[in-house]
Amino acid sequence: MDTLSYKTISANKATVTKEWVIVDATDQVLGRLGAKVAKLLRGKYKPNFTPHVDCGDNVIIINADKVKMTGNKWTDKVYLSYTGYPGGQREMTPARLQAKPNGDDRLLRKVVKGMLPKNKLGAKLLSNMYVYAGSEHKHEAQSPKSIDINLLK
Repeated sequence: MDTLSYKTISANKATVTKEWVIVDATDQVLGRLGAKVAKLLRGKYKPNFTPHVDCGDNVIIINADKVKMTGNKWTDKVYLSYTGYPGGQREMTPARLQAKPNGDDRLLRKVVKGMLPKNKLGAKLLSNMYVYAGSEHKHEAQSPKSIDINLLK
């Protein structure tokens, strides 16, 4: 048997096939939804996944305002941030973050960003996610396909 005939396929920017997918966030648990969206953005569901290349899909999340959290996480979970000044530690609950203008987008971006690589590639992958509070979006020209997020592992 010729062992050299088995080549490892490494994707690059030119050979990657990116698709547009729609994910409906209605009654989805926030953390589980974020983990699956992060895997879609990263491209881990594709057979030609390459860790250092953006080979994931463009993800459109609709109905982001209808996402849910289990238990008392809406009020008890705390996101910390630091301004850089003495005594500048700020805390924010998911309910307060979602109540702000554009809060649904900010909450989902915060969740998914924590599940992506902490480098330039992670920032690029996060720009491939589009979040909308309602069921309407402006990406009809890309003819996205709707997927059921619960069928993914």
